[in-house]
Amino acid sequence: MTDTILVVDDDLGIQKQLKWSLTDFNVVFADNYDSAIAQLRRHEPKVVTLDLGLPPDPANASEGLRILQDIIALAPRTKVIVVTGNNEKENALKAVNFGAYDFYQKPIDSDTIKLLVNRALNLAELEHENSILAKTRTGMSRIVGNSEAIQQVVKKAEKIAATDISTLLLGESGTGKEVFARSIHEHSPRKDKPFVAINCASIPENLLESELFGYEKGAFTGANKTTLGKIETAQGGTLFLDEIGDMPIGLQAKMLRFLQERVIERVGGRNEIPVDIRVICATHRDLPAMVANESFREDLYYRVGEIPILIPPLRERDQDIILLARTFLNIYRDEFNAKAKSFSDAAIRAMLGHKWPGNIREMQNKLKSAVIMAEGTVIQPDDLGLMPVDGESEPETLNLREVREIAESKAIRRAYQQSDKNMSKTAELLGITRPTLYSLLDKYNLEDLKNNV
Repeated sequence: MTDTILVVDDDLGIQKQLKWSLTDFNVVFADNYDSAIAQLRRHEPKVVTLDLGLPPDPANASEGLRILQDIIALAPRTKVIVVTGNNEKENALKAVNFGAYDFYQKPIDSDTIKLLVNRALNLAELEHENSILAKTRTGMSRIVGNSEAIQQVVKKAEKIAATDISTLLLGESGTGKEVFARSIHEHSPRKDKPFVAINCASIPENLLESELFGYEKGAFTGANKTTLGKIETAQGGTLFLDEIGDMPIGLQAKMLRFLQERVIERVGGRNEIPVDIRVICATHRDLPAMVANESFREDLYYRVGEIPILIPPLRERDQDIILLARTFLNIYRDEFNAKAKSFSDAAIRAMLGHKWPGNIREMQNKLKSAVIMAEGTVIQPDDLGLMPVDGESEPETLNLREVREIAESKAIRRAYQQSDKNMSKTAELLGITRPTLYSLLDKYNLEDLKNNV
């Protein structure tokens, strides 16, 4: 089925030119507000090209911007490419702030407009597929992702959820190990009982035993009453031991006995207390190497890792990166009542090009900051604290002046990021004075950097 493209323009010459340029599509036309909205509702196009100068006010952008805002309100997934004159860059940028996908300056070039439309269409189709998958997918709803890597992990987790087998979640910090642990619990017969989590690395060694096993009144100075530990409070449910690799070697023997016998003794106590819980452990450490150097008990390793699950890092989940980013954007936009609605093309390329050493936790932090700090409705690489992908906007030129402009602009942006957006430090890194830096910002139209000062 051929995709429909809506062209909103009152210039018959432009209409004909676009129809000729977009022969691979079903092109429909509108020349004013009423016909544009009517065609939008009738054909539900995924992509719209929109001229801002429309009657009854063709000399200004008011009518075009009104149509843009109503298209986005009525069909928020539609990608709008604004077509402008050479002297209308300010209005084009305003349109992008209102939520337009991109802008293109006349005169119309067939290859360029076709490329823009195809890119917009591909993004619209990807978003549509993700929304369908999100609505129809069953299973572990906490886990966001459609990549093969994460789906394999989800299938494995779903299979073991109904059992009480000990599970060891492996993966780098920030990959979502606790999210998986909660999902396993929520899809288990124990879902109506407590899920109790404890991070073995965050509690001082001398306190971890009493946190886990509880203590009797008078067991030590300050023990004024009998207190249940995390293991007992998880009775009937699931205990999640995060960073099990950081558990002190002296405590590992007591943990092993509990896992084997399913009984505990509180600190200072003599009575054995039976406990019925499921145990899920997680670590980012290399436990086999720790077993080899005797910093982790071999028998405990085999006891907690009856079925290990390796959660892939975000950099190995390419097709999930933008899906996750949009998920967090929607969450934080609502949480902070922010105006950010979408990502620029440059921001998407920057996210796909970033290695995400901090994984999903790093993405959450960057998205939260971007949603709060973004000036407009469209998030840019700068809002995310990411550098644009090298060469993404470089023209193929051998003109030395243009090459120098590109190189200097890149160097300024890189120094700006490395100096945490401090202009004095930026100038120092570049080996120039602050006045010279500001002159270069003006010379190369780096307005986004100036506006953040």
